[in-house]
Amino acid sequence: MEKKRVLVVDDEEDLCEILRFNLNNAGFLTDTALSAEEAIVKLKNNYDLLLLDVMMSGISGFALAELIRKELGNDVPIIFITARESVTDRLKGFETGADDYIPKPFSVKEVVARVNAVLNRSAYYKKAGQERTDFKSKERADDMLTFDNLVINPDNKQVTVFSSPVKLTKKEFEILYMLAQSPGRIFSRGDILQAVWKNDVYVLDRTVDVHIARLRKKLGEAGASIVNRSGYGYCFDIPSEK
Repeated sequence: MEKKRVLVVDDEEDLCEILRFNLNNAGFLTDTALSAEEAIVKLKNNYDLLLLDVMMSGISGFALAELIRKELGNDVPIIFITARESVTDRLKGFETGADDYIPKPFSVKEVVARVNAVLNRSAYYKKAGQERTDFKSKERADDMLTFDNLVINPDNKQVTVFSSPVKLTKKEFEILYMLAQSPGRIFSRGDILQAVWKNDVYVLDRTVDVHIARLRKKLGEAGASIVNRSGYGYCFDIPSEK
């Protein structure tokens, strides 16, 4: 099996070397970058996962993650490793598209375990059509969902509104596809957390609200289809179908 490539981005050189040594021993191919600027140059190497510090001189880890997601359109899994562990910081991390968040100080064994967990559950490494399909889809051979001017294609993870592509993060797409597969069904925040974040104990219910608010904004007019049922959760209301 081909080894996964990990990039560690932290301005503490000693910490980078410790993580590189242990990740390599765990079977990964690990590179390091001492700044976000250096990481941007190295990203052309197509890494399988990034470990990012938040507080770095120059471009911060949060800013780098936003650049990766929004400007580069890269869905590579991201794990933040940082001394900033408040709820606000955690939410900020997940808002930028992070897949996990590890506060300092940490156990190196835990970091390795979390890297493995994120890689194993991430749709980023699965072939098209092998995504989680726990919820019944509309009966179409290709599983594509079409609602008026909104089209959701699970094979290439593409969403279009009025025929224009909408760039979503992995988790935003998974939330949208989950809701749209069962129009009218109400999913609690717990249902969504379990399906999208699975066993991540550090994710809060509020994280679902943040992701859905961002998803609605990106979808524009079509975002009105995602409805909050106060006290219950979220559902997808069917607009007039084609």
